[in-house]
Amino acid sequence: MSRTPVIEELEKSYLKKDVPLFYVGDTIRVQTRIIEGDKERTQAFTGTVIAKKGTGLSETFSLYRHAYGSNMERVFLLHSPRIAQIEIVRSGKVRRAKLYYIRGKSGKAIKVRELFTSGEKAESAVPEVSGSDVPVDETPES
Repeated sequence: MSRTPVIEELEKSYLKKDVPLFYVGDTIRVQTRIIEGDKERTQAFTGTVIAKKGTGLSETFSLYRHAYGSNMERVFLLHSPRIAQIEIVRSGKVRRAKLYYIRGKSGKAIKVRELFTSGEKAESAVPEVSGSDVPVDETPES
């Protein structure tokens, strides 16, 4: 089902511009605006992205979290005005588009491998070698 250009043009004014690029498997922290009476505060929800769906204004993502002995799953609208900020805590390396299999699990069963960018891993893994430390191949005099 395709979207008409008229609808896409109307939705462009409501789309957020400062949304970070994140993928399924990433651990993110979502700051949501909570309105209680005449007061407004922000509340953080940190979890692993287990699904992303939709396009445009109706794009959603699901976060899964296991904390304090209970499992929580929450679905957010990506371009909702209730979302104050999204920050990426760590990037995950997964081979699936949906991680529904981690529902109801805890501990090591829900562990996602961390994705290292080439700059971070290269700096931490390769030791620095200076020119004076390198042994010189000496040939014996005959």
